[in-house]
Amino acid sequence: MPKVSSVIVPYAAYLRVYEPLAAFPDEERAHWTRYARRPDRPSYQDELRRSLADLLPTPPVAVPVHESADAFVAEVDGVVCVCPWRTRLRGWQALGDLAEDFPEPVLDALIPPVVRRQSAQDYERWLERNPDARPWIRTATWQVPINWFVLVSDAEREYDGGGGEGATAPVLRYRTPMVQARRRVARGLRALREAVDEGPLIDGLVDVGRWLEEFHPRSLVELDYGGLVHALPTGELEADHSAADVAEGIEALRHGDGVTAGAAYGRLVERWRAVRDRRSAN
Repeated sequence: MPKVSSVIVPYAAYLRVYEPLAAFPDEERAHWTRYARRPDRPSYQDELRRSLADLLPTPPVAVPVHESADAFVAEVDGVVCVCPWRTRLRGWQALGDLAEDFPEPVLDALIPPVVRRQSAQDYERWLERNPDARPWIRTATWQVPINWFVLVSDAEREYDGGGGEGATAPVLRYRTPMVQARRRVARGLRALREAVDEGPLIDGLVDVGRWLEEFHPRSLVELDYGGLVHALPTGELEADHSAADVAEGIEALRHGDGVTAGAAYGRLVERWRAVRDRRSAN
């Protein structure tokens, strides 16, 4: 359980894939085998602190110079699985998405154009040598994308309110086997496509489904609210059953019940609009 920190971390949620050691090439498998035995493995907040520290110099270090050798570790039915951070790759990808989030003058003030251009060139050269590279972690700020909830069920919800002795932070996450996540994607897409022709929910679900297909079938999928737990009051966090709302909506669509599906979708939109509104609150 992460300890409460005085450092303000970004309000981000994470979708992670933990692969069994057998899925990795021999050399990398040996590294992760040794790594999994370490008692002092860093947390996601440690990764965030490192990234934030890199933005302080002038000019800022927008993307790490070297790839991270860290990972998250989980045991699934006695099998050790790891989720490599791949911070450098994710940094490049996030840098490319920043233009959608900030006006150019603001973006220039945050990360100078010359730094962004150099990082983009480095990424292009790296991709030429690593065309099949993909991250094990997806990140969303100030929200959990609705399509992520399709992958999990309310029965897999794990909530801990934190606090008490040791000053732990709240945790809200879901964990599900890869085969279940893929099955739910397929069922969700069928229901959605029978009800509507197209839309962002379908596009997002197709995208995340293709991403899941790139991993070992015995992997573990984790949806973690991460830093979003600090953006939600304890009562709202405890009462958040978004996966149940998504499942109810999809099941209603399968039976042609547009009213129930609309009500479930309305609850989701209202809940996550309230979270996103906090982004611009003073």
